[in-house]
Amino acid sequence: MTADSASSYTLRYFGVSGLGEASRLLLTAANVEWTEEHPEWPAEKPNQPFGRLPVLVEKSADGSPDFVISESGTIERYIARRYGFLPADLKQAAVQEQLRDRLADVSIAFYAQAFASPDKKEEKQETFEKLLVKFVEVQTATLKQNGNNGYLFGDGFSYADAVSYGYFKNLLIGAVKFQADIADYVKARLSPEIIKHLTTVEASPAVTAHTSKDSSVTEVVQA
Repeated sequence: MTADSASSYTLRYFGVSGLGEASRLLLTAANVEWTEEHPEWPAEKPNQPFGRLPVLVEKSADGSPDFVISESGTIERYIARRYGFLPADLKQAAVQEQLRDRLADVSIAFYAQAFASPDKKEEKQETFEKLLVKFVEVQTATLKQNGNNGYLFGDGFSYADAVSYGYFKNLLIGAVKFQADIADYVKARLSPEIIKHLTTVEASPAVTAHTSKDSSVTEVVQA
């Protein structure tokens, strides 16, 4: 992917992996000029669209007004479509996008059980477990169907790889501040195919400019 001289980007998010990680990977893989801002929170909350992060600000070289969008999924899909990380074929793109949405459900279920009241804890844990196990099953089948080369679709980095790596990184590294044993819990349920996938994406030449300077998923899953 060649650099786009027409635009530069600022990603506003907290200094954690969370909902910003897939966008960081996509911006890195797109080889565009981008920086990251960590707004003071909640002081800057009223200044963001919908009062939420992440936010992407695109600045055009011709001086036209900045393009500003919010919501992690919207940001990811915009970058992915603009720089060719999603297929032009609508059905093929939808297959990748549904993977992202299922992973979002797993993540939401994790936080629901992590912060559940004692009387709801067991129920929420069961929901998280079922969603995680089912997702691992489906993603493993997808990786096998693609020849188990470490990527979810084709022979190189795609939108699906960015969001998969980003969400699993959050569960394996970022979420330990909310539940100390979550990394071991998730790792024990990953298939060899998914472990290979995560290590392959982390080492992909498209994104090592970002992954090489941050916490390593590979170290966690291979420990």
